[in-house]
Amino acid sequence: MAATAVHSGPTVAGHPEHHDMEAIRSLGFWMYLMSDLIIFAALFATYVVLSHNFAGGPTGKELFDLSFVLIETMLLLCSSAAYGLAMTAMHAGDARRVLLGLGLTFLLGLGFLSMEVHEFAKFIHEGAGPQRSAFLSAFFTLVGTHGAHVTFGMVWIVVMLAQVSRKGLTAPVAGRLTRLGMFWHFLDVVWIGVFSVVYLMGVLQ
Repeated sequence: MAATAVHSGPTVAGHPEHHDMEAIRSLGFWMYLMSDLIIFAALFATYVVLSHNFAGGPTGKELFDLSFVLIETMLLLCSSAAYGLAMTAMHAGDARRVLLGLGLTFLLGLGFLSMEVHEFAKFIHEGAGPQRSAFLSAFFTLVGTHGAHVTFGMVWIVVMLAQVSRKGLTAPVAGRLTRLGMFWHFLDVVWIGVFSVVYLMGVLQ
């Protein structure tokens, strides 16, 4: 696909209110991210409170494979790097490289999500499902909520792949790509917290 420069389109030229609308959308998305941050903060707090309530069941030290989770973490971090490359390409007006970056981000996210599902299935098969103890209920809720967000982000990536392919890098498409980037990097930050608080502290306890 030929490189397509970011442009505002004929319907936008001479209409400064378009930029105001983009600013409003960005502000609204920041507010959404802050509300999501509150949700995750509550889930983290709940997990910390319940993290030692094993009810005679397995502990994090017995369940968690840190090397497995480290690979999972690297996949998500690399997916953010790939998205960063896509954004660099967007600012350069190279639609083809944007598509490549989005595709790589999707594949790395899919690898991350597959590993998370595999871990959940393994725990449940071993009798360590969310109903086993308060610790496991909090674990599945926190990590599962993050996984649900990653799934939503991957659906959003597919939508943006279609929009870039069909519409090119118009101003509205560029705005959506920017907001998707904010969301994807936010998930990275949350996962670093999950890795540190849940897995690392769970293995060391």
